[in-house]
Amino acid sequence: MKKTKMTAVLAASALIVGALAGCGSNNNEGNNTGAANNGGGGDLPKVGVAIYKFDDTFMSGVRAAITDAANGVAEVDVVDSQNSQPTQNDKVDLFLNKKYDALAINTVDRTAAGVLIDKAKAKDVPIVFLNREPMADDMNKWDKVYYVGAKAEESGTISGQLIVDYWKANPTADKNGDGKLQYVMLKGEPGHQDAELRTKFSVKAVEDAGIPVEKLEEDTAMWDRVKGQEKMAAFLAAHGDKIEAVFANNDDMALGAVEALKAAGYFTGDKYVPVVGVDATAPALQALQDGTLLGTVLNDAKNQGKATVTLAAVLGKGETPSKENTGYDITDGKYVWIPYKKITKDNIADAQ
Repeated sequence: MKKTKMTAVLAASALIVGALAGCGSNNNEGNNTGAANNGGGGDLPKVGVAIYKFDDTFMSGVRAAITDAANGVAEVDVVDSQNSQPTQNDKVDLFLNKKYDALAINTVDRTAAGVLIDKAKAKDVPIVFLNREPMADDMNKWDKVYYVGAKAEESGTISGQLIVDYWKANPTADKNGDGKLQYVMLKGEPGHQDAELRTKFSVKAVEDAGIPVEKLEEDTAMWDRVKGQEKMAAFLAAHGDKIEAVFANNDDMALGAVEALKAAGYFTGDKYVPVVGVDATAPALQALQDGTLLGTVLNDAKNQGKATVTLAAVLGKGETPSKENTGYDITDGKYVWIPYKKITKDNIADAQ
């Protein structure tokens, strides 16, 4: 009897030891920071993603696209840089210390990209920048640096074309009959390539169409809806009905302008001024349907997010990105350009 009990105890002990050994093996695999545990047991590259700030409307869409596209492709750790470059630098340091396989960075300050590249290069961790294009000199610092975004001049040109189409179709758009477009401009962040190029090329598109222009006001609203509303209210106080068009470098600022115009009695009866934005965000599409926004430009958040995580995953596996292994054309061995598209009430379904 005693012998039987002893045998049972030994057998149970053996099972416990075996179970603990199995757990120890699994934990060792889980602590391998260069891989991801993703249900199926296969290793996926681990990618650290730093967004300049989570409450930016467009980047929220990109962030969601990154998360969706990462399924079965990479394990992503997405963090908020809170619109602070020092905070983002700290996040990148943390990713590197954890030995992540690749980085995807939406910089707070595009001129800080060189510092981030130096950090990543020192640890031999490839880096993909998105949406905010680093300076060309920084992009050429290392062969494991890539960029995913859209050409800002293209979005500016389309914004201008939206106003040209309206001007030519509506003779009453020239309120004072001088044959010249009097406009105001809401700019994004000073020095940001999207802000500078969208501003320049939107006006150029109008001029290229043979329409003389007069700038009544131009000011930065920092991509922000509330600031856009405040700046537009100031423009109206200074110029009133002299304003014949409103350009905004993004939809949030455009929607802020719309709110200021509503408060001034626009969009009722025949009191109207065309407002254009960029991004084709969900609130902007609603404004298109409501008739308060003339048009916007589809900035393809879904493909920007997908291309970013795809490139980062390929790099994280030690491979060189190409059309074959990413599905995207890579220009000059470093750039993935996602095209823009003109969106009006007539083709709103293309953006939805």
